[in-house]
Amino acid sequence: MPFVKTAVPAATSPVRRQHIVRGIHDALVESIGMPQDELFNLVSDYRDGEFFCDRSFNGIARSENVVVVEITMRRGRSDAMKRALYSAIVRNLEERAAVSPKDVFIFMHENDYSDWSVGNGVFAMALAQQRGSDS
Repeated sequence: MPFVKTAVPAATSPVRRQHIVRGIHDALVESIGMPQDELFNLVSDYRDGEFFCDRSFNGIARSENVVVVEITMRRGRSDAMKRALYSAIVRNLEERAAVSPKDVFIFMHENDYSDWSVGNGVFAMALAQQRGSDS
């Protein structure tokens, strides 16, 4: 289960935010096989003077509308899977939310089951990706 944090410019409309979230989620499902029901994306916004970045870092000309995608998930995906994921995110955001690929900044944190509790205070290592119950 990935946990995604997405930072967008404050002026981003609610509909565009939905397209961004869905584009990221669909990329996770498509490229690394995440189940459809594992959607967890915390969207925050930033205003002028709250996010600073080099508009030309690494030779890429960015606008003032950078979208930052931070993904935390269990380790184990290959570099090829990550490349496919990053490519799918950029493609989806461009097609669905008109976000320039130059304005998409993605980074990932990987950890282990022991670093998660996904409900009811249960140590995720005990679940090992098995569905829990609400009883």
